[in-house]
Amino acid sequence: MALLKFTRFHFLYKSAKPNNPCNPLLLLSSTHGHFPPSSKHICSKTHNFGLHYSIPPDHTIIRDGLISIFTSRDFSPESQELEDFGSKLTTEIVEDVLKGFKNWKLAQMFFSWASNQYGYRHNCYTFNVMASILSRVGQNVPLRILATDLVNSRCWMTAGALGFFVRCLGSQGLVDEANWLFDQVKKMGLCIPNSYSYNCLLEAISKSNSVDLIEDRVKEMCDVGLQLDKYALTPLLKCYCNAGKFEKALDVFNRMYAKDWVDGHVLAILVLAFSKWGEVDKAFELIERMEELKINLNEKTFCVLIHGFVRESRVDKALQLLNKMHKLGFAPDISVYDVLIGGLCKNKDMEEALHLYTEMKRMGICPDVKILTVIMSCLSGEKEMMQLLEKGQEDLDSEAMVVLYKSALRGLVNCGSTDKAYHLLWARMGDSSDGDVEVERLLMVKQFVHPDTTSFEIVIDGLCQTDKLDEALGLFLEMDRIGCKRSVLLYNNLIDCLSNSNRLEECFELLSEMKKSGFEPTQFTHNSIFGCLCRREDTAGALDIIRLMRAHGHEPWIKYSTLLVKKLCNHGKAVEARGFLADIVQEGFLPDIIAYSAVVDGFLKVKEVDQALELFREICARGYGPDVVAYNIVINGLCKAKRVSEAQDILNEMLEKGLVPSVVTYNSLIDGLCKNGDIDQAILCYSRMVGKEQEPNVITYTTLVDAFCNAGRPNDALSLWNNMRRRVCSPNRIAFMALIHGLCKCGRPHDALLHLQEMEEKQVTPDPFIYVGLIDAFIFISDPTLAFDVLKKMVHNGNFPNASDKNHLLLKEAILRLSEDARTSSTVKYLMEQGSIPRHLSNSDVEMKVSLRPSLNHEV
Repeated sequence: MALLKFTRFHFLYKSAKPNNPCNPLLLLSSTHGHFPPSSKHICSKTHNFGLHYSIPPDHTIIRDGLISIFTSRDFSPESQELEDFGSKLTTEIVEDVLKGFKNWKLAQMFFSWASNQYGYRHNCYTFNVMASILSRVGQNVPLRILATDLVNSRCWMTAGALGFFVRCLGSQGLVDEANWLFDQVKKMGLCIPNSYSYNCLLEAISKSNSVDLIEDRVKEMCDVGLQLDKYALTPLLKCYCNAGKFEKALDVFNRMYAKDWVDGHVLAILVLAFSKWGEVDKAFELIERMEELKINLNEKTFCVLIHGFVRESRVDKALQLLNKMHKLGFAPDISVYDVLIGGLCKNKDMEEALHLYTEMKRMGICPDVKILTVIMSCLSGEKEMMQLLEKGQEDLDSEAMVVLYKSALRGLVNCGSTDKAYHLLWARMGDSSDGDVEVERLLMVKQFVHPDTTSFEIVIDGLCQTDKLDEALGLFLEMDRIGCKRSVLLYNNLIDCLSNSNRLEECFELLSEMKKSGFEPTQFTHNSIFGCLCRREDTAGALDIIRLMRAHGHEPWIKYSTLLVKKLCNHGKAVEARGFLADIVQEGFLPDIIAYSAVVDGFLKVKEVDQALELFREICARGYGPDVVAYNIVINGLCKAKRVSEAQDILNEMLEKGLVPSVVTYNSLIDGLCKNGDIDQAILCYSRMVGKEQEPNVITYTTLVDAFCNAGRPNDALSLWNNMRRRVCSPNRIAFMALIHGLCKCGRPHDALLHLQEMEEKQVTPDPFIYVGLIDAFIFISDPTLAFDVLKKMVHNGNFPNASDKNHLLLKEAILRLSEDARTSSTVKYLMEQGSIPRHLSNSDVEMKVSLRPSLNHEV
């Protein structure tokens, strides 16, 4: 939506004067429309151009008599008196009688009776009086019927009378009916509409936001030679604003401004539109400009704007509007304070919210429980809550105080003062508060508030969440003493909390009591206990509760059955896990693929590959449709069992079923192929992966780099490493160590040292075996100087292998070699003397049990 263009909206910056600031038509005094006086009158008493109708002597007698008859309890449409009056009916009498009824049904009955009297025929004025009565009480169905009767009667209408009837329809949102009536009377030649008629129709249309329709009617006015005046453009502006047609609305406004037709009503339409569009600053600027022009908003408009500004999270501007209301002498009602205090609480501006609360009381506006509850729910300190609770007792009855106390309990629990809520609830039961001063003060007040079930639910839930289960159970038992009803929610919360604390026996006790009390356990009740049994790995108990759930029409939650299966498999009980799933199926419940995948993984972990494949094929045959995760589990298991060809078959099966292999899928296959020594096939798999637009990750590259180095192909390893960097895949600690270790094994310690330096620049510390491998590799190529440099890095980092590490003896021998080499002996011995090298590595008397040249087989 385009924003306001001030170059076009120039009236904000020039001195503009309304035609007559004192003219009531220019003030916002009407909320039902903005109409000029009609030159075509809508009642028969003034149809002779303002000359009042002279009432015949018997007119009053007939009017009063008819009203008396129709309001009589023993009314009879067949009475002779009524028949006599019927022969004397005139439209003027009918109008007066209709206006004399206080009940719309009596008026409708009389109107219908009059229609059937011999020699009498309704005119446009009687129809309008009846329309006015029905629209005033919102009776849309009879009003629609009346419009149809008007057309069928072929009653001639003045332009003013047509406009009035259209306004009645429009006031009730009957826009289609207003358009139909307008077209019918014009088409049948019953009326020649004038500007007033059209303006009334435009006003009705503006309430429906029907832009196309109002534009057609405006064009129609122009086509028949009617001028578009202020009262035609105002509903057009309103329609555009309501429909969000910003640019069109601004065009109409500028048109009106150019003709000096802008008044308070027009400006109010635009201000409300800005508020609706979220342009709060523009709306407020317009309000200030109106004040400069001595045009004030009315009270209703202020209220609507305050609600709109708060809705747009502009409480600051809403508060400024409140101040303007005060200055104009308006007395804001409780709804204004309600929305403002709500907005301030939402913004956590509690100081200002409490200030407004105090202002309300000072002005004699009694805060309702809704306002106090909103404030209570946003207070963060227990002291403030207790003070507000104390003040609330001055304004609220006992029923409202129950609501406020519940809000206080909830607020105390939410801010972590569960103990305070606990004591407050005990106090409401008439028991000691254990010396809590603030609670004791509340007990001094005259109004006693008996806690209800919700109060106990709030506090017991708070106690359960803070692991104060015994206190929660104590409160629960006290409910019987004070005659407070328990609830399913209370039972469920306590059973769930007991199950999470592994207090299973008490769960069953509460379940039994719950049934005796007439409460039906819910799915949550049973599943809470089921979850406890699953965490205990109690398959027999879990099956018992599943059978109980089946009897109640409840389903066991998959997350718990899956948890039990995973725990069994982690303890090597895959067979028992499979049996449990079979028992669930026998009870009529179908486990999901996650549970079955967990069992398949359990078989693979205990190297029961064939049983895993058997189960996998079984669930496929049942139509489960394993997902990518399930296939990944099988592929990974087959690869670890060195059955890579079968894993590749599973991959092809995935592709045939339309599943997209993930990075994990390809990584498992690449790892399996590399460990089988089939590195070329691994590279093909890597290429296939890239071709499927599946981006390799650092694990993919680390696996291949390690495999290339193990195969004695360091150049390929470095080429792949560079390719990884080009693909913006950052190497991690494991990747660096795999490359450095691999290059050392391939006799490329200088290259390895460069990557170690890069690793150190990234502040990543390698494991000790990396340093040992580099030292050994440099000694092997007769470069003790660089070997000693690496040793110094170890000394600096204090990163030595412990005595149980297989690299310990290798490092010890390397240190001995360096201490015997003339180029490094003195510095090594100095480090030994300083104690920089641990004693267990510098003691040369320990027998060496490792040869000088074994390869480093530390797995990455």
